[in-house]
Amino acid sequence: MGRLRIFYASMVGKKVVMGVTGLIGVGFVIMHSLGNLLVFRGPAAINSYSHFLKSTGELLWGLRILLIVAVMFHVIAAVQLTLQSRAARPLAYTKQEHQAATVASRTMRWGGALLLVFIALHVLHFTTGTIRPAGVFSPDDVYANVVTSFRIWWVALFYVAVMVALGLHLFHGAWSSVRSVGVSPPSPQPLHHRISFAIALLVWAAFTAVPIAVAAGIVR
Repeated sequence: MGRLRIFYASMVGKKVVMGVTGLIGVGFVIMHSLGNLLVFRGPAAINSYSHFLKSTGELLWGLRILLIVAVMFHVIAAVQLTLQSRAARPLAYTKQEHQAATVASRTMRWGGALLLVFIALHVLHFTTGTIRPAGVFSPDDVYANVVTSFRIWWVALFYVAVMVALGLHLFHGAWSSVRSVGVSPPSPQPLHHRISFAIALLVWAAFTAVPIAVAAGIVR
């Protein structure tokens, strides 16, 4: 345990933790986005999928706990890295030149904070039904919950806007995560992250398609 503490106390250790927990998050959003697309196959498909997940019982809760722990460690490591970086450089640069930076990398912090708030709201909205913008919620009818919620324009707009932040976070995060755990070597072309771009684009499109389809009347 002592060695683990020493390792985690270092910036390298925190980056590895962020990388591992980030990859767990990437895997989750990919699977979640694929499940959401079942909305296009009708009520029976997505409701059966939801029922199957709930029927796994302890396995589902184990995955939920793993995801919660991963998110917690991801956020804690991110905050600590930020504080360590600022402590190492107390005076800001007089002029910043983002030569190899992208919009995604420059928005990781505020995008991550927005996603953290969104996760809590999303769970309260579609998992527990605590927040009911449509006024109704059925734990056994996911399809109805999705349709009634995204018929409300500001709910659909909110989800679409947050998915932009998710896409940007994934674009930079998926690439930096594999580098943090040592899978991918440093690249001489830091802007050419084709795999991470493809993952971010597909996940963004899958999540965004649902509220837009409901709002447009394609899914009803």
